[in-house]
Amino acid sequence: MDKFLDTLMSINGTINTIAWVYILLTCVFVGGMYITVRCGFLQFVKFGYAMKNTIGKMFKKTSAGEGAVTPLQAVTTALSATVGTGNIVGTCQAIAMGGYGAVFWLWLAALLGMIIKYSEVTLSIHYRERDEKGDWVGGPMYYITKGLGKNWKWLASLFCIFATLASFGIGNMSQANSIAGSIGNAIAAFTPISDSALNTVELAVGIVLALLVGLTLFGGIKRIGAVTEKLIPFMSVLYIAFTLIVIFGNIGQVGSAFGKIFSAAFNPQAVLGAGTGIAMKQAVVWGLRRSAFSNEAGLGSAAIAHAAAETPSAVHQGLYGIFEVFVDTIVICTLTAITVIISGVDISFGVKPGSELVAGAFATVFGHQFASLFVAIALALFAFSTILGWSLYGTRCVQYLLGIRASHIYQLIFILVVVIGATTSLDVVWDLADTFNGLMAIPNFIALFALTGTVARLTREHFKK
Repeated sequence: MDKFLDTLMSINGTINTIAWVYILLTCVFVGGMYITVRCGFLQFVKFGYAMKNTIGKMFKKTSAGEGAVTPLQAVTTALSATVGTGNIVGTCQAIAMGGYGAVFWLWLAALLGMIIKYSEVTLSIHYRERDEKGDWVGGPMYYITKGLGKNWKWLASLFCIFATLASFGIGNMSQANSIAGSIGNAIAAFTPISDSALNTVELAVGIVLALLVGLTLFGGIKRIGAVTEKLIPFMSVLYIAFTLIVIFGNIGQVGSAFGKIFSAAFNPQAVLGAGTGIAMKQAVVWGLRRSAFSNEAGLGSAAIAHAAAETPSAVHQGLYGIFEVFVDTIVICTLTAITVIISGVDISFGVKPGSELVAGAFATVFGHQFASLFVAIALALFAFSTILGWSLYGTRCVQYLLGIRASHIYQLIFILVVVIGATTSLDVVWDLADTFNGLMAIPNFIALFALTGTVARLTREHFKK
């Protein structure tokens, strides 16, 4: 059995590298540049317009019709699946594995990711449809089938299979385990706890978490949107505030931190020292990879949530894709990176860390116990919102493949897997799910390349009006 698992993980590791490094990152760079040119450098020349028509309007009181959600609920549902682990743990991993320069490449990928996610969201609205219950449904599977033609339905089905399998690992088990672990760490920071007591805590967390997910998930897209529109802005603002306190407490080091990022982007060994073993390739790969992991631009997942938005036009909702990547990666990931760099916390380059780097950075100002508690709560709430976001993605994919009745069965299984994830560390499942997550980009980018002309046309028509 062990030999089989070793062989399986070896094969999975090869596929994972191909999917994430050679396919996704290449498509983000080449595809992002191609779409940027075709759309007239929209994310740059219309950035102010995009911010004015997204964050400038998203908190105004609006209502959504039957089977739809407000633009704010759509974007927070999409953000719920990205803001959190990727911003905190992912950014720390980018720095530790790729050096300070990885942050520069993370920014570059985000600038291209803006137009990629804009295209995904625009296409999801343009090709969406009503399901049997009257809800708006859309996403890569719909713009593949309706945009490329029914002969390409196999490609849409492939996307749904990859996304459904990924939802159980990346969007469920790993998040539930992270929540149980963070709560256990928070308790241990204040009082010693035995292994048996910790197991009991993890089981209790799993059961409570499953109940909360079930109550939200069975309420449909509207209830998911109602939860995320409150949870995501609150936690995002609170997390940003804490990073700013640390940054202003070390304000004299900010210039030096940016200097390290730009210097190490092209010559990491000159900044970190030859002994670190970090080459420019590592800085590029880890920066681009963790950017994609953080904002999911290119995976097509967020388009599923945006498809339900009550919006005047496809392009108008597409602008939220630009806003989403900007907030997720340019703002939150940057604040995380600067907080870690200027705090003076010890970074073991070449060693993949968890959330301890951020906790250590916060501890320099707030103390160890409070910092551990805050990071635990932040990760728990962010991870919970991620579970909600991915539960929607999986539901819609199963619905596309097998119908609404089958999606209800999927939801029951998804809820049960939450308990398993909270109480069991299954690295094999997580690694496989991470690969399926990366494989989602293949069918999605085929559609994006083929339908770039449609995105460009819709963009021109919108701004002519």
